[in-house]
Amino acid sequence: MADSACPFPGIPLIESPVFNAEIERMELTADEREIAIALNRDGYAVFDFPDIEIDERITRIRRGLAPKLGIDDDDRENSKFGGIGRIQDAWQFDADVQAIAANPHVLDLLSRLYGRQAFPFQTLNFPVGTQQHLHTDAVHFSSIPRRFMCGVWLAMEDIEADAGPLHYVPGSHKWPVLDNALIGRRGAGEASGAVQEPYHDAWYALIAEHKTPTQQFLARKGQALIWCANLLHGGSVQTNPNLTRWSQVTHYFFDDCVYYTPAFSDEFLGRLALRNLVSIADGRPKPNLYLGEEILPPPAPQPSRPLVARWGKQIARALKRRLPKTNSGTMQ
Repeated sequence: MADSACPFPGIPLIESPVFNAEIERMELTADEREIAIALNRDGYAVFDFPDIEIDERITRIRRGLAPKLGIDDDDRENSKFGGIGRIQDAWQFDADVQAIAANPHVLDLLSRLYGRQAFPFQTLNFPVGTQQHLHTDAVHFSSIPRRFMCGVWLAMEDIEADAGPLHYVPGSHKWPVLDNALIGRRGAGEASGAVQEPYHDAWYALIAEHKTPTQQFLARKGQALIWCANLLHGGSVQTNPNLTRWSQVTHYFFDDCVYYTPAFSDEFLGRLALRNLVSIADGRPKPNLYLGEEILPPPAPQPSRPLVARWGKQIARALKRRLPKTNSGTMQ
């Protein structure tokens, strides 16, 4: 449950309208305080990943995932775009991916920054730049209350400018959180492919209105970046296809929330595409909770009887009413 002393328990502490008061209650070191201030101001913050074994983990991850991704990680002379591009949820079979996602120092820091216990629920591992359109994670996965979700991006090598670095729009986390009602779209029942595209025009309009330039993250190996749920971010164009851009993204939710996919939901009609999650940290299920009450998906509709069967009974009843009555055992 959220801290009852917090005046706005339904808003992450680092995005609170009374942030200057909340930061004093987060029990942060000087470096952590700078992270909190950056997240509040810019929607992202950079830090050195707190794992003394990170170099060894990165080496093992690259060695193990490169064949699965279909690339030769040692070849510096040929294109790296022939493979599948990414592996989702490699934590399920790779202990180092799981250890990075469930790093106890990161979980502790996120929990203090947000005011609720953090848990990792998804990993993505990339050998090259994603070149993904600017987007917010808030259309892919969101929570009730909103904004209790964040991403942590880890550089698994020094990232060069022509390798398609991560880029983002500073301060965009403070812009409106887009939902289907705002862009005039129904989400429930939509095809699974229509996730980001319906929102592109609205994001471009916001960027044009605010005239905020996009910035690149030219990370060093072992650096990580936290971003808020509503920060616009994506992958720059990779101009040198022979380069790798190894990275791991871990997505985090926070306890005592409802977890769902906004792109396929109509929130104001109560139609939520609920997520069935487990914590990567311990493998335990994470129920959808609203103020401590578990929210279950609605029961599946019962299949209706075939029309032929229903009509058959109606016809039988009608015939029974029309047929002349007879006395059993006698002849008329």
